[in-house]
Amino acid sequence: MADGSQELDPIPAERAREILEAAIRERLGENWDDEEQGWTRITGHDYMARLTRRGINLDFYVDLLGNVTVEKSELSGTQQAGRLFAVLLLGLSIVIAILIVRAVSGS
Repeated sequence: MADGSQELDPIPAERAREILEAAIRERLGENWDDEEQGWTRITGHDYMARLTRRGINLDFYVDLLGNVTVEKSELSGTQQAGRLFAVLLLGLSIVIAILIVRAVSGS
């Protein structure tokens, strides 16, 4: 180019997804998503993934050149409130189910 800047050649989404998955496996191991002890993917797309476990978030980002950035943070207040709401909703659902069973069975 005449102005001396070089042209960027962004990686396709499929390649970014491969790089992202490889970075997650490299950082967390092959069984990173094990149901018992593993991480949970709470959001993501081809260029990004947010994983959470025991009060910690890991954000993996792949830029358009294929470089990976990992950021570690604690759960946000919104996430903590959401977890509390989910637990309360689950408990309320169980209580309602028990009341319905008792009403139907006539006890």
